This record gives sequence, structure tokens and C-alpha cells, in this order.
Amino acid sequence: MIPNKRLGQHFLTDRNILQRIVDALEPAPDDVVVEIGAGKGSLTEQLLARGLRVIAIEKDRRLAAELGTRKSERGTDRLTVVHGDALRVEWQALIVPPSAFRVPPFKVVGNIPYAITSPLIDKALTPPLPACIVFLVQAEVADRIAAPAGSKPYGALSVGVQAVCRVEQLFAVRAGAFTPPPKVHSAVVRLTPLAQPLVAPEEIAAFRAFVTACFTRRRKQLRNVVMAATGRSAAVVAAGLAALGLDPTVRPEMLAPQVFVRLLRWSARL
Repeated sequence: MIPNKRLGQHFLTDRNILQRIVDALEPAPDDVVVEIGAGKGSLTEQLLARGLRVIAIEKDRRLAAELGTRKSERGTDRLTVVHGDALRVEWQALIVPPSAFRVPPFKVVGNIPYAITSPLIDKALTPPLPACIVFLVQAEVADRIAAPAGSKPYGALSVGVQAVCRVEQLFAVRAGAFTPPPKVHSAVVRLTPLAQPLVAPEEIAAFRAFVTACFTRRRKQLRNVVMAATGRSAAVVAAGLAALGLDPTVRPEMLAPQVFVRLLRWSARL
């Protein structure tokens, strides 16, 4: 089947890499795994081989139909094929049994389209959170997710993810492992939700918006950034930063995620 360029399809075909991705999930028998962008089902097969229950979401109607046919042929009840856009489909609704009152533990995995990596990560980190997330992403994005404060790739994505997850860059994936080969380098990252995240579930949306607003002015001084992000006067912001013990001349890219949380909560009290 010819890959759909519009959907950014690059099928991972290296069996060793596929198995390492499954290993990264630290699979346990009867785990429920949501697979984003199942494609031709290469990763799906590896997940099923480990005894996992798989909910495979695929936007390409042709590929979803092919997966459905293969499911019927093998007669497995551990695979659910969903034709749809992973950004629009309610993943939790697919996981919950009809008689359940809460979402059972689940994990998320996928060789995800690079053009929509950030919104997919945002969705994966929207409560209720999975036990872990393993994504194959563009190497540049992996660097941004894991970047420490003060480094060049550090930005809103870094802060948003690190505030709720432990981030691990696991291994690089060569272009030749895909068909067709992408023109960029790739890497596998694992995100494990923190037992005590820096932000509460009800704060996540506001936190992301606040951090994004700050990093749109990443080269500006903190006092100017906070004034723009909150709409408060110079006097109010100066007093607030002083109370928080923050240097008003520092730039956003130098601040750890914890500092952004303190700033958000200060602004919410105004």
C-alpha cells in the first residue's frame, strides 16, 4: 500500500526497533494499550504477541479496514480497531467497559505523525493520565521535551511536559528503519506521569496557556513577559516578582517548571 504523504505516513518496519518500543512500555499481561497511528499494524502485531489488549486508532480508512480484516482472520478479541483522528477520538471512552465507573489503567504508544506531535502529547497528558506514554517522534522534538532550563531547545513544550511527567529519551531510530525513510532523525521517548505533578489536573489548561504566552516572548525580561501574559501593571508585577524572590530581568528560558507554577498561582490570586 502506497503511503499517504498528506498524512505524513512513514511506516516503521525494523523488527528490532518495534520490539524495543514494546519493551519500553514495560508490558504486563492484560495491559490495555492505546496505539496511535497503527498504520500497517507492525507495532500492533508486536503488542498482541505480548498478550496485551490493544485499541488501535488509525486515521487512514484503507489501513483501518486492513487491520479490521486481519483481526477477523485471526479471531482475536484483544484488538479493537478504531477508524478516526486520534486528536478527535475520546480515548478513555474506548477503554472503559460498559459497567465500569472509572477509567482502568492504560498505556499509550505510537509512531506518531511528526506534524501533530505537540497536540497529541497534550492530549495524552490530559487527565485521566495513562500509566506511561511511549512515542516515536522527531529527534528534535525529543530534545525539546527533555531539555533542561537554560538550554537552547527548552521551551513551552519542555515545561508543559516536565511539570507532569518524568521524561526519558530512550534511543535514536535511523531513517532506514522506516518505509519510506523520513528526511529527519527520530527518537523514542517515554513519559511517566509523576506521582505528585507540579500542577493539579484542573490547572493544566491554564498552565499550558500561561507558559505558551511566556515563551512567545522568550527573549524579553521576566517583568515584561509577566505583564503581557497577565495584563497587570508594572507596579503589580514588580511587587509580585519581589514577593516570589524572582529576578525581574531574567528571561523565561532560564526558569524551571516549578517557577512557572509559582507564577501561575500568583497571577491567579490577583
